[in-house]
Order: sequence, then C-alpha cells, then structure tokens
Amino acid sequence: MECNVTANRAKCTCTYEPCPRKGRCCDCLSYHLRVRQLPGCTFPPELERTYDRSFEAFARWVLKKG
Repeated sequence: MECNVTANRAKCTCTYEPCPRKGRCCDCLSYHLRVRQLPGCTFPPELERTYDRSFEAFARWVLKKG
C-alpha cells in the first residue's frame, strides 16, 4: 500500500510543523506509540496545541469531557 502524503498532509491537524512524519500516518502512529503517546490528530485542537501527547493527557481529557 502506498502512502498518499499530499492528501494526508491536507487533513493533518498536527501543529508541530518541523515534524518529519507529517503526512506519513503509519510512521507517525508507530513513533508516538513507541514513546507512549498518541498522535496529535487524536486530540481536540486546544489540547493538541499543548504538545502533551501522553496517554495520561488523553485520559484526563476523556474523563473531563464525560
């Protein structure tokens, strides 16, 4: 399967611009899971901008939202 980087970049909500994985979703997901994080696209915009991509930050957001 070939990655469509151009289409992926157009939909990517990550605000970390120097990221070398931007538009390469499989690389992004592999990287973040390896360091116990989730990709920025899984967070709402206000939380994504904090760059705290930890599982714990996501869990706090989910629990607060509920």
